[in-house]
Amino acid sequence: MSVTFAEGFSAAGVNAAISSNTSKSDLALVVNEGPLDAAAGVFTSNRFCAAPVQWSREAVADGHIKAVVLNSGGANACTGEPGLKQSEATAVHAAEVLGIGDCLEASDIAVCSTGLIGELLPLDNVLSGIDKACEALSDDVDAGMEAATAIMTTDTKPKTVKLEGSGYRIGGMVKGSGMIAPQLATMLCVITTDAVVDAAQLKTVLAAATEQSFDRIDVDGCMSTNDTVLLLASGASGVTPKPQEFSALVHQACASLARQIIGDGEGSSHDIKVSVSGAETEGAALACARAVAGSNLLKCAISGNDPNWGRIVSSLGTVPVDVAAYDAREVTVDINGVRVCEHGGAGADRSEVKMDDREVNIDIDLNQGRQTATVWTDDLTGEYVHINADYES
Repeated sequence: MSVTFAEGFSAAGVNAAISSNTSKSDLALVVNEGPLDAAAGVFTSNRFCAAPVQWSREAVADGHIKAVVLNSGGANACTGEPGLKQSEATAVHAAEVLGIGDCLEASDIAVCSTGLIGELLPLDNVLSGIDKACEALSDDVDAGMEAATAIMTTDTKPKTVKLEGSGYRIGGMVKGSGMIAPQLATMLCVITTDAVVDAAQLKTVLAAATEQSFDRIDVDGCMSTNDTVLLLASGASGVTPKPQEFSALVHQACASLARQIIGDGEGSSHDIKVSVSGAETEGAALACARAVAGSNLLKCAISGNDPNWGRIVSSLGTVPVDVAAYDAREVTVDINGVRVCEHGGAGADRSEVKMDDREVNIDIDLNQGRQTATVWTDDLTGEYVHINADYES
């Protein structure tokens, strides 16, 4: 059901002829019909952040967003002043079209784009697509799914979530399949709620939730210029949630969407869960998990159904001592429940590890402390190379 699961939101997904794939829908619109318009956002830390990121970061700074325009088919990144003007023109037009009978400003509109870097968007198509999307706006199930489909690029399926709290709802959609690395992964994500929540609470909850979810997935070690996660509250349920429950549900929504990205990693045949325990600090555990999850050698081995633990410990050993202190002679590694590395050396024969399932669990114990962290990643296949050798929006 996606973003329309929460009351007070309508959506649409249309073909605006932005993408080179002329049969694909490529523009989505999500509208918060209120009565509240509270919002928070988290964005890529890439220094080459795209024009829509720059626009939306400023738009959400006051804690209010009434609509989001999202397009696939072009990132509008590294396009300079002309790109910034395109994002502004998109927001201005959406405000004009949606503002009939209401007073909407361009600053009430967030803009998100995904696709090829370095090229301007066909702006006339974007603007006419907004008109088309406005006519198609609906709060039904199909509209939410159409919006989730329109933002896809190399994704093979739409990724959505719906959760129910005590008298209120949370819905969401995300796109992401490749160019995924920590510091938010690469995606466009909109999460909606009809709970009565102010912007300050949304900001705190979203920052914590993304740090524990989207920031801990890594398909291919490549950070995007366009990462955007928006959390919007309409207040339409009239229910003020208990802070702890609301926070837990937003965390759950982000975790679900992040996991779906891993499950749809470009060309992947395995989802790999790297869990590190026994660290002195959570930061140390996270650094170790990221080092292992980022190993292309390991990814290739898993693609070939080879539980090569040597590639795990060799990556683990690259983490500086001042980041994660541990004694290599005390480290253990289990792959799918089989202890293949014991005290930094060979354990059970790796032929005992069953690799039939898509999910692969790598459990590393540093035996140094009590802190843990988990990072999800995918294997690296020939199909991934093919997809990115021939990539076009």
